[in-house]
Amino acid sequence: MSDPHNKELNFATLPGDGIGPEVMAIAMDVLRAAGERHQFAINTSSHDVGGIAIDNHGSALPDSTLDACSNADAILFGSVGGPKWENLPPKEQPERAALLPLRKAFRLYANLRPGNLYPELSDLSPLRPQTVANGIDVLCVRELTGGVYFGQPKSTTTLEDGQEEAIDTMVYRTSEIERVTEVAITAAKLRSGKICSVDKANVLETSVLWRRVVAEKLAAEAPELELSHMYVDNAAMQLVRDPNQFDVILTENMFGDILSDELAVICGSLGMLASASLGADQNSHGQPFGLYEPAGGTAPDIAGKNLANPCAQVLSAALMLRYSFGLEDAANNIENAVKAAIREGALTGDVAQGGPSVSTTEMGAAIIARLN
Repeated sequence: MSDPHNKELNFATLPGDGIGPEVMAIAMDVLRAAGERHQFAINTSSHDVGGIAIDNHGSALPDSTLDACSNADAILFGSVGGPKWENLPPKEQPERAALLPLRKAFRLYANLRPGNLYPELSDLSPLRPQTVANGIDVLCVRELTGGVYFGQPKSTTTLEDGQEEAIDTMVYRTSEIERVTEVAITAAKLRSGKICSVDKANVLETSVLWRRVVAEKLAAEAPELELSHMYVDNAAMQLVRDPNQFDVILTENMFGDILSDELAVICGSLGMLASASLGADQNSHGQPFGLYEPAGGTAPDIAGKNLANPCAQVLSAALMLRYSFGLEDAANNIENAVKAAIREGALTGDVAQGGPSVSTTEMGAAIIARLN
């Protein structure tokens, strides 16, 4: 896929708290350097979110920030939270009061979590060395707005005999399954062309529907792709046994929540893992509106010390180029530059395993130097 020329990228930048501003600055430097090579311009502005927004505006997601996001084609998000705000009521804490409203406001229904482990960092994985000697490259596509997390009725009541009874309801509709399957199809076409749909169809009615709709969708729209099905308990085991048997994992909300975290653990370092959440609406480029963020947290213990690993933020920016702006060549260029920097020994402290390490800014410079 060739990149269009002279494209202007309009996105909102939300650095957040802790190491967020530091790694966001590196991601922006990388994007500008990539823009010079791939001939796109950047139109963005930075806005408060999370704890810093609570301090400056009294809300984790101020109206001014939400308005800026509404006028953009994508959101590049940092990370939010930290000890300073841990004593706030749960509903007011940065993680819950910022991310969840953003997901709701922009109808973000599909979460993409790449599980990448470079061969040079294979020692970071808890799996057997022979299993990860060549690295790991798996993408988990998780439905984000349905299932047991959001189904109704949801209640806790006290019965006549004094026992408490809690009820959660798992609900899926055909349209919800179809649209997240479309995301998996698009992703698989950019990768190795394989989708494994994970469910629990031997027990759950929702999974019976899930399996049938996914199979029908691929048969009708992407018969060239290889589709397999796997029960979630087996998928959890197979990820540990041989993660590279998978290419794209497609699954519902709760299963995806668990499996994507398992995938992150076996890849060794959250500092290397990006994520994308895609919305139901298209942006001005005819691509999905999306929110892109690192999988890790704010790391307040190293904030401001130029020690943070910026790779997850940089790789999140690459996902933004791919999915919200259709710039596949530029996205690949950034991802390959990160791989090259790692391969040639540019390692921040979290992945250096006691060996020589570089600073946040040095890591950014190493990536930019390899863009060309």
